[in-house]
Amino acid sequence: MVSYEKDFYSWTHEQAELLRSGQFNKLDISNLIEEIETMGRSEKRELQSRLTVLLLHLLKWKYQEVRRGRSWQLSIDEQRIQFEETLNENPGLKPQLDDILTKAYRLAIIQASKETKISKNVFPESCPWELALLIKEDFYPE
Repeated sequence: MVSYEKDFYSWTHEQAELLRSGQFNKLDISNLIEEIETMGRSEKRELQSRLTVLLLHLLKWKYQEVRRGRSWQLSIDEQRIQFEETLNENPGLKPQLDDILTKAYRLAIIQASKETKISKNVFPESCPWELALLIKEDFYPE
């Protein structure tokens, strides 16, 4: 048996082969459980990250009108697509969207403040946009 701690890559291949061959009694169950749970958390972080970047660029778009440009617009468009794809691949995250939006917005405010030099207090305390509006293809806040 390959050690989970010493050679993770080889361990994953060994576990996959044991699953394929039906040798379930040889599986490293506790570490498999941990890895499966980690994969789920990773998908949630990916969704939140996409939403954070989307919100960041929407905040910059709204609060720095003079700096609006094609780059920000393309970033907004890209993050919308990436967010929707990640959510479509992980529909089990839908019940958590309110919490994900809240956390993503808090992070976006910090990043927007850092990048724009605008005080965090200028931005609304909670997200001013509904999720349905955020992912709408033609939404750019004025």
